[in-house]
Amino acid sequence: MQGPDKHKIFPLENYNRLCFLKNIIKNPNIQVGDYTYYDDFEDVYNFERNVKYLFDFTGDKLIIGKFCMIASDVKFIMNGANHLSQSLSAYPFAIFGNGWEHAMDEKQYPYKGDTTVGNDVWIGYNATIMAGVTIGDGAIIAANATVVKNVEPYSIVGGNPATLIRKRFDEQTIARLLELAWWNWDIAKITFATQFLTDMDIDMLEKVHRI
Repeated sequence: MQGPDKHKIFPLENYNRLCFLKNIIKNPNIQVGDYTYYDDFEDVYNFERNVKYLFDFTGDKLIIGKFCMIASDVKFIMNGANHLSQSLSAYPFAIFGNGWEHAMDEKQYPYKGDTTVGNDVWIGYNATIMAGVTIGDGAIIAANATVVKNVEPYSIVGGNPATLIRKRFDEQTIARLLELAWWNWDIAKITFATQFLTDMDIDMLEKVHRI
């Protein structure tokens, strides 16, 4: 067995509310890895609608790794939403013209770079990820969380603003998992290892890696 077909939009038979996300993305500034899925209560095509303020002229990207799990109503707020904050007013005068068009001369709106989600990341229902955030491999984002700063690998965060609840494993185990980077293995090896990936015996996973 080689696992499910990564090219299928809907990998679950007779269920069209969960998709392999890579296969429905049209915006070239959104990049998604293999087997990452998105589950939506209404329509999986809501995903791109929930990537807010992603404008071509801004130049930022949303980059999502492999084997991620993204729940319904998750939102990404991109750099196009930013206003001046270190100024007397945050109002975007220049976009309205009519004498205001030069308000941003020699100035620029804040830019925090690409938004990056690692591999094997679970993002819970209605979470919001802000521009420029990096979410590390293996992290879990709780439902309704608002993530405003980077999340370390294998951390669980929640709340508004999101704060660390706990690490999923001790630091030594996290280091071993990051070294294994199982999501980059050949799919046949991943298929063989699924019993170990759903268990807690990292020694066995390392043995599989050496095969």
